[in-house]
Amino acid sequence: MATQPAGTSQEHGGLRLAGEADPDLAGEGAGEGQPTAGVGPYRLALRRLRRNHVALAFGVIFLLVVAVSAAAPLYSRYIAHTGPNDNHITETITVSGHSENVVSTTGIPIGPTWHSRFFFGADQNGRDVAVRLLYGGRASLEIGLLAAVITTVLATIVGTTAGYFRGAVDGILARVMDVIWAYPPLLLGIALGTSLALGGLKFGPLTIRGNSLFIPALIIGFVYVPWVGKPIRGQVLSLREREFIDAARTQGMGHVRIMTSEVLPNLGSTIVVFIPLIIANAILLEAALSFLGAGVQPPNPSWGTMIGEGLQLLTAAPHLVLVPGLTLVLAVVGINVFGDGVRDALDPRAQVRLQH
Repeated sequence: MATQPAGTSQEHGGLRLAGEADPDLAGEGAGEGQPTAGVGPYRLALRRLRRNHVALAFGVIFLLVVAVSAAAPLYSRYIAHTGPNDNHITETITVSGHSENVVSTTGIPIGPTWHSRFFFGADQNGRDVAVRLLYGGRASLEIGLLAAVITTVLATIVGTTAGYFRGAVDGILARVMDVIWAYPPLLLGIALGTSLALGGLKFGPLTIRGNSLFIPALIIGFVYVPWVGKPIRGQVLSLREREFIDAARTQGMGHVRIMTSEVLPNLGSTIVVFIPLIIANAILLEAALSFLGAGVQPPNPSWGTMIGEGLQLLTAAPHLVLVPGLTLVLAVVGINVFGDGVRDALDPRAQVRLQH
């Protein structure tokens, strides 16, 4: 069998064999004949992610949806010249030289004009669908991002505390998470959303109205705490038995300091992987709650409320459902695929091609 010259490496499907030098580590502050400098796990993960072109492409799609939604006030003021809740039900518009009613006498709204006004058509109340789509995207994305923050913070606190202290503390917190997770997230969200939408929420002197976007964000953030808290708890149970935790205790470090300086840094990759997945699930749950009337309250737009309102005229005006539905799919699929790419990049066992 032919032997391979010393100093060369062999590839199989773009993967390095054991003992080979990582091409991504070459040239990191080391000259020829000098030892190669080490690269941290997050920097290596970033390089892995840069080579996952599919994940990056879908991440760009999600960012484009975010950017366009953030520009809703500019589009509304300078292009469409109408607000998200402005009715034009009795007005007419000129399309290709012909004057048409925004809403016909039979109650059917105009379809996409592909012009500055009513680009995606109008709804049954004569409101510009494109403007409502962008403002609805702002609402859905704000709720999703805020819910992800709430879930991440609460789940990290609960999971870390339960896993580190074990015993009675772990028993109580774990059972509370089990009770929350025993209910289907949608049913629990509907129950909480309906009750809070009617009476709002009060924290001492602070009062939150029922139509505030913080209400559905708080509900969604609370519902998904066990989904993230349970894996964190399991990882902390393993970490607390490691040697570096024993060394920290020997040095006289307190429980809070050990959790913040020793345990939390080792949870970073787990939390980073969960964040895009939480955002995707939060956007979907918000759409479902708004569709069922327990999320964003009318007349405020969101993708879920637009889909719910458009179902009444699905056969006569399908654009009322297709436009927000396709945008919702783009946003959720984009962040989901990007999240999968982040997970693979952070997983040292993942077979990710590191070379060009």
